[in-house]
Formats: sequence, structure tokens, C-alpha cells
Amino acid sequence: MVTLPRLVVAAPSTGQGKTTIATGLMGALRARGLTVSGHKVGPDYIDPGYHSIATGRPGRNLDPHLVGEDLVAPLLRHGAHGADIAVIEGVMGLHDGRLGTDGFASTAHVARLTRSPVVLVVDIARMSRSIGAVVAGMAAYDPSIDVVGVILNRAGSARNVAEVERSVRLPVLGVVPPDDSLSSPSRHLGLVPAAERDGIERLVERLSDHVAAHVDLEAILQVARAAPDLDVDPWDPAAQVRVVGGEPVVAVAGGRAFTFEYAETTELLQAAGCRVVRFDPLRDRSLPGGTRALYLGGGFPELYLRQLAGNRSLVREIREAVTAGLPTVAECAGLLYLLDAVDGAAMTGVLSASAVMSERLTLRYPLARAAGDNLLTRAGEEVTAHEFHRTALTGPVRGHASAWEVDGELVGVASPTLHASYLHVHWAGHPHLADRFAQAVAAASPVASCHQPGAVVPADGVEALPELPLLHHGDREVGAGLVDFAVNVHSESRPPWLEEALAAGVRASTAYPDPTSARAAVARRYARRADEVLLTAGASEAFELVVRLKAWRRPVVIHPQFTEPHAALERAGHQVTSVLLRAEEGFRLDPEQVPEDADLVFIGNPTNPTGVLHRSDAIERLRRPKRLVVVDEAFMDTVAGERESLAHDRRRGLLVVRSLTKHWSIPGIRAGYVLGNGRTIAGLAARQVPWSVSTPAIHATVACLTPRAVAEAGERALRIAEWRAVLVTRLRERGVEVLDSESSFVLARLGPGTREALRRRGVAVRRADTFPGLDPSWARIAVRPPGTCAELYDALDAVRALAPA
Repeated sequence: MVTLPRLVVAAPSTGQGKTTIATGLMGALRARGLTVSGHKVGPDYIDPGYHSIATGRPGRNLDPHLVGEDLVAPLLRHGAHGADIAVIEGVMGLHDGRLGTDGFASTAHVARLTRSPVVLVVDIARMSRSIGAVVAGMAAYDPSIDVVGVILNRAGSARNVAEVERSVRLPVLGVVPPDDSLSSPSRHLGLVPAAERDGIERLVERLSDHVAAHVDLEAILQVARAAPDLDVDPWDPAAQVRVVGGEPVVAVAGGRAFTFEYAETTELLQAAGCRVVRFDPLRDRSLPGGTRALYLGGGFPELYLRQLAGNRSLVREIREAVTAGLPTVAECAGLLYLLDAVDGAAMTGVLSASAVMSERLTLRYPLARAAGDNLLTRAGEEVTAHEFHRTALTGPVRGHASAWEVDGELVGVASPTLHASYLHVHWAGHPHLADRFAQAVAAASPVASCHQPGAVVPADGVEALPELPLLHHGDREVGAGLVDFAVNVHSESRPPWLEEALAAGVRASTAYPDPTSARAAVARRYARRADEVLLTAGASEAFELVVRLKAWRRPVVIHPQFTEPHAALERAGHQVTSVLLRAEEGFRLDPEQVPEDADLVFIGNPTNPTGVLHRSDAIERLRRPKRLVVVDEAFMDTVAGERESLAHDRRRGLLVVRSLTKHWSIPGIRAGYVLGNGRTIAGLAARQVPWSVSTPAIHATVACLTPRAVAEAGERALRIAEWRAVLVTRLRERGVEVLDSESSFVLARLGPGTREALRRRGVAVRRADTFPGLDPSWARIAVRPPGTCAELYDALDAVRALAPA
């Protein structure tokens, strides 16, 4: 038998001021030198955050639905260990519980399970004698609940207070006047989380002073000390899980965006021998050193989308680590962080789906059945859960099995290393989940972080552009003494007719550039009008013009692809939604993955760096009213017959960007063009810097579009196809996974560290982990003649011979 002074702070209904009074009581009692333990009835995460500030101890939840009736009192004992008093804040009205269950999981239910006296908080701002009837009804409704006193909140005139006091048949333990300066902004159903508020400690201190001045703390202590002894043993996390060795690190997301977490979750992991290390996804540029697992709890990330998206180094590291098999649990906000995008802001892209804010609040207490065997569950196991969010997925998450079955619906995603859904599960009630997670943590390898510990993102949440991996291109890989397989410029010499055109362009450069002849040549090549053509300084200028064409509401970039469109959008201040195509699906386009409300979509065809040639009819399915689809066909001239090109398609809502620089070995000339509807082309032209396309580039464009040049381009494409076939065969003979390509490069999974090892042996290939959706195991290899490729094969063989067996 253990004596634990305790009381429940309840109310006739929500909105009476329970959190204000309960938090103030906790702080006031602590200020008197008492050790106070704060608890909250129900699943709410927000109020315990305020309790924690007031008490200096973890705020805890008591919820019969989430943990079962038998565990409520043991959890109270556990949480209140070493405390002089426990204050339990109720939820909603005293007898309001799960609908259809006659008050199950209500405040009264928890008061009965913990044998705790109840103090009612009643807002008397708009009532007088009727308060007496309300209090009397509350006290008499359930004889098993001991309602011992009342605190009158938002008390006004002395006359009204006196009238109310005469009507109440229970002791009045406090009369608290309103103080608007202490009001807490609400969000959804509760307060703004404490971690999100500036000056929260001072606010709680003032709140505690206010309650101490108007509530009889001695009477409160007498009520709490009169609570009967508890004949239960405290909950012990060490008895619930198996111990693992080595103190493997579990990275737990915190900070302002991830504020929701049950204290017992981390206690279970610590009892299993894991070392819990917190990090802030808004500021920390990398995961904690030695991370072997990731726990992403709840919160309100929708308020911090720009900062989360701006922390690109952490986003990339998490995407790569989780995709590579880092054991990861994500609940609600954690699920959102793993998506491609939330409300148009790019997230980590681990899961191929997006979410948007919804007018409808999802709030339920479901029973969930495991849909299969995975990181946390085994098929058919049941858990009780809590769901609370204002976001909604725009479509199914592709490429993963479901996590749960709830009311006949499959929800969430799961795999042997990942478990993510909107559901919150209290692991104290289901400790086998913590045990399985800990065992997976122990078996995992640490994440190799590429950033210095403690490095943080600047206060505005956005890294400086020069650090962006989006700006890394193949020319960064080459250098003196290196055989170049990194840059996709055609390796054959330029034909004499092109050299002559370039020389003529230099001679004519004494006058300002006039693109008229080149626009006419492009128009003839594709049977279009001249006003449907705009010459540009390569494809990159075209992307910049498109980005600034209008105030795009939801621009989308389909990755992995050439990163300049994405970088251009970010330079212009846009939040980019990334749609990640999957390796297991051959990086093929699925138009259904693109959010319906996207008004700008960038896609490459054939795509750099995958070499995938998408079907033109699949790209056409992206077209929508008021949407612009931009197809980057910079490498289309490397495709024999230019199959699937949309350059001749004159329909509105479609722009095709072409480049001459790679196929004709003139990257320094910057020659390209855009094909599209006349009005759109005119809009782009209005934003173009005067004379941005040089006279040599204009001459080169005219020369490269003559019938003779077009025929020669086709011959080059056929030679590239022959060289590519040999390259792919030789790589696959060496056990290298190579993606089927239709362009002048291939994407190969060489394995982590191989690119660097090849470089040390004099061969440069293009790193691929700067392309969203790819990790360091991939590399892009330019197609070269067989003789040149022999040096690649020799270097690769030497590297593999030195690799450990």
C-alpha cells in the first residue's frame, strides 16, 4: 500500500479552464517547494507540455483506451515516483468518454481507476445560481466518483460570486478572476504546444502566481492527502523489453515541429539499452552521430514547412538513410515528414505520396489490426490507437505494404525497416512494439553522417545556395589526369560545317544578335510558326524564364531528373513539390503520382540521369486546364528517331525545351530553344534579358537544323546506341546493376565508395546522390567509344579486386 497525495482537476464541459487551473496549480505547488507530478487524462500531447514546464518533470498521459484499464494506476505510480503530489488534469466534461461506451476513458473513469478525489473547475462568467445545480448534478451523477470541491473560474463581480457560492453545496477551494494576458492561443482542439511558444516559462510562472493568489493551496493539499492508498505496483519499463548491448543510438525528432511523444516510449527504449538522442529537424543539419534508428513522433510540421524543406542536408540524409533500411517509426507528423510534399513543400521524399491541409479534423480512437509482418507488428495483432490531424493524403502511398487495417480500410505503410501511419500508439500498452524496435536497432548499422556534429541551419531555415547539391553538375567531377565519364558532352569532334558556322558567328559578332533566322530554322524543323519558338542560352535559361512566368501556386518537379528546374524554382522563392519515381518501377512515369492541383510540372525525356524514355502519351496525361507541363528534351537528339518527342505537339499547356550543346559538343556556346503555344512563348520572351543568345549560338542553331545536320544527328544517335549496348553488357558482366537507358549515359549502381575509388584510379564518373531520389550507391556514366571504356573496365576491376570479400 502506497500513499500518494493526488487529485483530479475536472470540469462540466470543455472550455471551462481546466488546463489553465491545472497548470497553475502544478506551478504554484512546485513554488511552495513540493515535487509535483503532472498527468493528463486521454491521448492529448499538448497539455502535458505545459505540465512539464510547470513541474520540471515529464508530463504524462493516463488513457484506459490506449493502455488498458489495468495499467492506468500503475502508470500513475510510475510517473509520480518521488513526487509529493500528483495533479491529474481531466479531458472534456467529467463524464465524457469514448462515444458509445458509457463513459469509457472519461475523466470520471480515470478518477475511479486511480481512486482520486475530483475538484471541479467551473466557468461562472455567464451563470449564477444555476452553477449550484450543475455542480450538484456532477457530484451526484456517479456515486463512485468523489467530487470534493469546486474552483470558480472567470469570476466577475463580488455580488455574482456570492450568489454562486451560496448555490454550491461543496467547498469552494478558489475564486479565480479572468486575466486575458494569460490566455493561451488554441489550435485544433487544444493549446499551442509549449515547445512552440516563446517565453513559455515566464507565462507559466505568471499563471502559477495567478492561481496561487486566488486558490486555497492548503485546502487543495488537504484534498489530495485524503486520497486513499493505492494497492498497485508501479509500471516498470525494464520488465517489458529485452536488453540489447552496445547502447545503439535512436534519433528522436524534437523541437518546435515535433512536440508529441509519450514519455514512456523513450523510457522503454532506454530500458532496452538504447541511447535516445534528440535532434531538431528545423535546425540540425545531420542526424546524431552513430544513429541506428529513427523515431519521428507527432506535432504540427505544417507550420514549419519552409524551414523543414530548407534544411536540405538533413532532408537528403534522412531520405538516403531510411531508403537504405534505417529502422524508422513515424507517427502522424512523422508520416508527413517522410512524404514527397506537404501543401506543396518538399519533404524527405521517402514515401511516394503528398498531403494537403484539410478543413476536416480527423479525430478518433480506433482499434487497429496489423495488416502484415513488419518492423513493429505481426499480421493480425491488434492495438488501440489515437488519430488526430488536419491533413489528408492526396492519394495512396505507392510501393509499400499497408501498416494497419482500421474499420475495413488499409492505412499507413510498413516494411521490415519502416512503420509509418497517422495513428499514435502508446507503447506502454503494447510494449512488444518497443521490444521489436529495440531489437531492430541493435541489428542495424550506424548512419554515416556527412556533416559536422552540432552544425545548424541558419535562423531563416534555408541553407545558402552555394551549398545546395542541386547545383552540382558533372563538370565538377572532371579534372587533370582523369578520363571523363562524368560529362554528357558527345566525345566525337565537331563536324567541319559546324566549325564554319561558329567561325562565321564570331565574325558577325560586331553587331547585336538577331535570332530571326534561327527561329525560322527551328520552326521549319518542327512544322511550327515562328512565334511558337523562343531561342534561349541553353536549356537553363529556359527554366529560369518558365519559373518567372507567373506566381505558380504548386510547382512540381518529377525526380530524379536534371536539377536546374528545381534549383531555379527555389531561387525564385517557390516551394517545390517533388514527385519521386522509384527504382523498383524502373523510374517510369506514373501520371497519377502528380498532385491534381499542380499548376506547373517539370519532367525530363529522356530523363537525366536515369536515361529513361517516357512514353509521350503518359506525358500527355499530365496536361490539365491551367497547368503548364514543361518537357526537358535536352537529350532527345541522342534517341534514335527521336521517339516519344513532343516537339511537334502544338497543344496548349505544353512546353518543350531543347538543347544543342551536348550532342554537338558546344556546351560553352549555350544554344537551345523552347517550343510552345504562341501566348506562352510571348510571355517567356517578355522576361528574357535582351541579346541573351549570342550570335555564334544563333549561327550554330541554324547550322544544326539543316536537313544534312539532322541526318548526321541521327547517325550519331545510332553510334551512341551501339556504344551504350557494349557498355551495359560489360558492366552487367561484372555484376553491376545498370538501368536500361535510351540516351548518351547510363545509371549504374556501383555501390557506396566505388565512385571515389574510381577517381583515385584516374576515372571520373558522375555522382548521383545529388539527384533527389538517388543515394550514393548510384553513379551516372557517360557513354563513350569502346576503346575509351576499356579504361573504365580496368579501373572498375582493380577497385573490385581490392574490395573485402
